[in-house]
Formats: sequence, structure tokens, C-alpha cells
Amino acid sequence: MQLEKAFIETIVSLYEELNINGIYIVYIGKFTQKITSIFSSMLEEELEKQNVEKKTKRRVYHAMVETMQNIQRHSDNFADDFFSNGLFMIGRIKHIYYIITVNKISSAKTEVVSKAIDTVNNKSKEELNEMYKKQLKEGSINAEGGAGLGLIDIARKTENKIEYLFIPININEEYFIFKAEVDPLKFAIEE
Repeated sequence: MQLEKAFIETIVSLYEELNINGIYIVYIGKFTQKITSIFSSMLEEELEKQNVEKKTKRRVYHAMVETMQNIQRHSDNFADDFFSNGLFMIGRIKHIYYIITVNKISSAKTEVVSKAIDTVNNKSKEELNEMYKKQLKEGSINAEGGAGLGLIDIARKTENKIEYLFIPININEEYFIFKAEVDPLKFAIEE
């Protein structure tokens, strides 16, 4: 690769955009348990530097680990896949922490994924707790693509709606964008 001004300007522009949006950890590549461990340590160190309350640390940490494990377990691999398993970002704007992941999935799976997230998003805190217990006990909510334990747990720990989006790549695959937020003020109000 030859160093070209246009390329460097694009990278600097991306860097500035990440900073403006409070993103301080970014990873593109294959997701493994080792990668999850490395980013867990990085996040822990960053949250310590920010003097984040223990309860908020746990929630941010938990949401990050669950989202990374979801990519690790549920990304589709395509033969020509330069993108590998996905993209992971974590950031903070004002007091709200957010985790964004991007990975490729088969277009055939978008309806099942949408249904699972919508199911979780439409439940109350109490209903999520019941779903969680049922999932632990029975192993599945329903055969039509009910929410998995990871999604339920992210919704329980963040106490926010999960945001998502699909961007078509071609007829067979799409980018799946997933966002979870942790708002520490929400927990302070509850206590």
C-alpha cells in the first residue's frame, strides 16, 4: 500500500467523526473469546479512568460482552468476506454509553432477527425478567424465532430499547447494525 494524501485525509476525517460521536473503542475483524477478553480489559480500564459508578460499569460491561458474543455466535460468514465477522464500537456522549455492532447476515434472517428484537423491545421490565427465567429454564421462547437469552439480557441490563437497522449489500446479504445504550441517570432515578 502506498501512502496517499486522499487516503490519509479520509482516515483523519473518520477519526474526527469518531471523536465527535464520543467513540473511544473501535474494532473491525473476527470476534473470538480472546478478542472479547481484550476489549473487556480495555473497557474496564477506560471506565476506571472516567470514575464510573460500579452499577453503571457492570451494565456497560455486560452489554458489551453480550453484543460481542452475539457477533461471535450469530454472524454469517460469506466466501468473499473481507469484512470478516464484524465491526464493534463503544462510545459515550454526555452521560450515555452506547455500543454499536455491525455484521453481515443472510437476507433470509432479517425477519427473524427483527421479530426477536421487536419482541424484546415491546416487553416491560417485569415481562423481560419472566422471559429471561423461561429462557433459562426451557432454552427457547418459541420456534418462530423468539428472543434469545443474550437479547433479553441486554434489554434487562440496559433498560432501554435496542435499536437496529438493516442495510442491503446485495440480494443475499445485509449489514445488521445493532445499538444498545446505558443511561446511568435512569438507574439513579430508580434508586
